[in-house]
Amino acid sequence: MNPSPAPSRRVTRSHLHRLAARVLPLAGLLLAAWSAPAGAQANLDSEATRLTQQWIDQELSRSQSTQAMPLRMEVVVGALDERLRLAPCAKVEPYLPAGQRLWGRTRLGLRCTDGAVRWNVFLPVQVKAFGPGWVLKGNVASGAVLNQGDAMEAEVDWAAENAAVVADPAQWVGQVAARMLLPGQALRQSMIKPPQAFAAGTQVRVVAQGPGFQVTADGQALGAGVVGQLVRVRMENGRIMNGTVLDRNTVQVEI
Repeated sequence: MNPSPAPSRRVTRSHLHRLAARVLPLAGLLLAAWSAPAGAQANLDSEATRLTQQWIDQELSRSQSTQAMPLRMEVVVGALDERLRLAPCAKVEPYLPAGQRLWGRTRLGLRCTDGAVRWNVFLPVQVKAFGPGWVLKGNVASGAVLNQGDAMEAEVDWAAENAAVVADPAQWVGQVAARMLLPGQALRQSMIKPPQAFAAGTQVRVVAQGPGFQVTADGQALGAGVVGQLVRVRMENGRIMNGTVLDRNTVQVEI
């Protein structure tokens, strides 16, 4: 059975930003552990982490049931450096540092805004987003054409890498491996590329398209052609034009 089409990454990130607004206030719970006396710190840290994870799990469950979230989210809350001894603080402000997002391995900022000593620390967090994907069964050499038997459907962590997961087999079957691929890897957009339609120097048919007319002529490709991408072509009169590769011997130019 084919998986459902890949959900928009914009929608996914929007959900994570909404999650951030809910997660950040919970980080304050952990500060009781990190600023507590040494004898009580371990127990407080364990309990605060448990409560934080429990709350996050509940929020994720509620969000998915009301918003039909297509990904199964998991959040792992890390811990501060155990050597830290934070001064007491009446008001702690959690925030998402600039350039950070709640996706994959990231961090939350915690700063004291009302205390004898103003401090700022970072809490490691890992957000996992499990959804449909395709996992390679064996090695695939760089440049090899992928076929349906090269991968099997599985649940994968979309947030494990920055490159988007390829969830629809129509997007990768017939594509070429951009590098050596290994068993167990989830197929992502950075791992595949369109196959080469023709090599540099190939004689191609150039189709010039305009309002209400179409003209064809012969030309020579000055670079390798890939379907859907631009290539430079030298026409018989010596003029060089840019066109889009349609197939293994046709390039279309717009006039």
